Amino acid sequence: MTEPAKPLNFIEQIIKKDLEEKRVNKVVTRFPPEPNGYLHIGHAKSICLNFGLAETFGGDCHLRFDDTNPVKEDMEYVEAIKRDVQWLGFQWAGEVRYASNYFDTLYEWALHLIRAGKAYVCDLNADEAREYRGTLTEPGRPSPYRERSVDENLALFEAMRAGECEEGSRSLRAKIDMASGNINLRDPVLYRIRKQHHHQTGDRWCIYPSYDFAHGQGDAIEGITHSVCTLEFADHQPLYNWFIENLPVPAKPRQYEFGRLNLNYTITSKRKLKQLVDEGFVDGWDDPRMPTIAGFRRRGYTPASLRRFCEMIGVTRSDGVVDVGMLEHAIRDDLDKNAPRAMCVLSPLKVVLTNYPEGQTESLTVPGSPNREDLPDRTLPFGREIYIDRDDFREEANKKYKRLVLGKRVRLRGAYVIEADEVVKGDDGEIALVKARYIEGTLGENPEDGIKPKGVIQWVAAHEHARFEVRLYERLFNDPEPDAGDKHFLDSINPESLTVVPDCLGEIGLNNADVGAGYQFERIGYFCRDSRAENLVFNQTISLKDSFNK
Repeated sequence: MTEPAKPLNFIEQIIKKDLEEKRVNKVVTRFPPEPNGYLHIGHAKSICLNFGLAETFGGDCHLRFDDTNPVKEDMEYVEAIKRDVQWLGFQWAGEVRYASNYFDTLYEWALHLIRAGKAYVCDLNADEAREYRGTLTEPGRPSPYRERSVDENLALFEAMRAGECEEGSRSLRAKIDMASGNINLRDPVLYRIRKQHHHQTGDRWCIYPSYDFAHGQGDAIEGITHSVCTLEFADHQPLYNWFIENLPVPAKPRQYEFGRLNLNYTITSKRKLKQLVDEGFVDGWDDPRMPTIAGFRRRGYTPASLRRFCEMIGVTRSDGVVDVGMLEHAIRDDLDKNAPRAMCVLSPLKVVLTNYPEGQTESLTVPGSPNREDLPDRTLPFGREIYIDRDDFREEANKKYKRLVLGKRVRLRGAYVIEADEVVKGDDGEIALVKARYIEGTLGENPEDGIKPKGVIQWVAAHEHARFEVRLYERLFNDPEPDAGDKHFLDSINPESLTVVPDCLGEIGLNNADVGAGYQFERIGYFCRDSRAENLVFNQTISLKDSFNK
């Protein structure tokens, strides 16, 4: 066992004690998503926790799909989840597991409960069952079918299994306590009739176990030692334990709850995320504005930044809201240290260096990154005509403006100092061209006349460059609590969350950028090459500095 160097969170403390006192010999955890949507940032915390616990204590972590509801599930989600887990840097022990692998066993265990007088077939429909269930302040009422005989329940359950009953007409329920203060113990449903094709079992079944019935039993079958879940399942723990105590399970796992990840300016409801996709508010589950792991990946977030973020927020026993700025800090910190640099102009403005020989070009060499000596140098073509960003030039400006101004100087990043002399305007009155001079002998040196440039700006050569589209992103929601209280989250969508900038120019090497490769576009922000666009497109990962609250 490898002891962690950092202070132990409360779950690690429990596991350490269990190992020391020989309650368990080997730690086995699991990540058990339902394949009914793409994973979001909250799942990233659960992935890092469950796989991290296994790594820390030399154990195993299983990937198990709790696939009990074929109505909402799809193989697209299965494959996406597998991809996300591996992208984050984790590998599950053994084969991928499915709750559906255990359907035969679960069916036999349902029969076991019926024979023991602890389960019955109920003919109440969903609305009637809800009425009989009671409320938080009023006890439930027994179903009129609660006292059916064992033989009748066995026969009816077999009829359900054989497809002889219509959907919604019957269910199998555990017989526990309709007066319990915990609503989850008021005769919960074990099986529902769903005549749906299942992505793993095909048409073999027309009844499917409930999540609560399958989940804990899957843990027991797999020998999970520590079943770690978020706090909303705390009220389900008595039911989890009731099943374990009343079924012939091969092991007795224990459930532990931790505070889920809640981010401001973000929603993590799969149902609401699916609505954003289905109604076209975003361009798919992997839209870079989505809080899905796939969305973060497409936007240029790195696995290391998400793992670091999950480490920063820690593992606690209570829920809370985390400032999304902490997540943004994690990615900025990672990319600042590791991303190669490149130059880009979002709004190109041509500059002609009138004293640079026509037809002459040269190649300049600049570092790949000031922080990474292992990154290769970049070669930049330079010539008489260049492009700068339109925002980096003014005819007149005050002393605070540290860019190019008529009659003033500025340094081109990695190149010469230039001085602006004249502007040429089009018929619309807009500046079409800037005429300037380059100051000889200033490649890596200050001007000999002692007149230093006021600032440094990026540029690209007019004769050799990359041309591409840039997509600038802001937060998808402009409300820190978009779905709090009686708010409708769609009312908080930021109409300026995406700005498409066509015909941007960048240094020539960007033509060879790998899909998903990230860069710092100097003085602009961090960007990555889009993984879905057919043409050359760069998505903004994050700005250089957080100006959201300024």
